[in-house]
Amino acid sequence: MNKNGDIVIVEDDEDDRYLLEDVFNSLECVNKRLYFEDGEAALAYLQDSTSVPFLILSDINMPRLDGFELRKKLHTDAELQIRCIPYLFFSTAVNQQMVIDAYSVSAQGFFVKQGAFDELRKTISVILEYWRRCAAPNNFA
Repeated sequence: MNKNGDIVIVEDDEDDRYLLEDVFNSLECVNKRLYFEDGEAALAYLQDSTSVPFLILSDINMPRLDGFELRKKLHTDAELQIRCIPYLFFSTAVNQQMVIDAYSVSAQGFFVKQGAFDELRKTISVILEYWRRCAAPNNFA
């Protein structure tokens, strides 16, 4: 995990992307944000890039390649797996089966997108703080 790396956000809803960017700006987040409209675009970027992102925030219901399928592909790709990139689901849709499915593909978290700016800001703040404090195998020289 690269705590100074980019935050990869896989979100097909344009309004949600703008809202998330407003939240990150309000938190004065220094990590660059990279937005992808679907899992295929995010997967192509991650496979073609040598960068080590800080974390991935992924919606579930997206065209072309949904969040679950993206997570499965990343989790089975040895090159990407050794980068230790935390993968978090971030979705408005939630039920018990979705949460079970998320953790069964080794997601490191499942968060519900709140509609209110202040609540969304609190959630993103907690996520950032947690992962900044977390140790990962590739944090040691």
